[in-house]
Amino acid sequence: MESKDLKDIEQKIEAEIAATEAAILNYKELTKPIAPENAIGRISRMDAINNKTVNEAALRKAEQKLKNLKIALSNINDPDFGICGGCNTPIPIGRILLMPHSRFCVQCAR
Repeated sequence: MESKDLKDIEQKIEAEIAATEAAILNYKELTKPIAPENAIGRISRMDAINNKTVNEAALRKAEQKLKNLKIALSNINDPDFGICGGCNTPIPIGRILLMPHSRFCVQCAR
């Protein structure tokens, strides 16, 4: 992989890390416990609990994405970076730019 491509990928990963960290902070705010003394109706409370559950799932997914992005960033200078873990062929640069934490080409990811 060319040096310019690696630099572009590194910048993309760093931008994704920053965006994901911001999303995690937002999800943590949205998943705070719902105080029982809040004067909301029973249906509204059930809706708030449901939304909290959805946000908790999104938080877990964002935390996993952040972990994968940090791993990708730390591995960017490895000779195997950009090589599919399944078929050992180069992963297209477009896929790496869209999903820098992906370790597989489209065919192997299916």
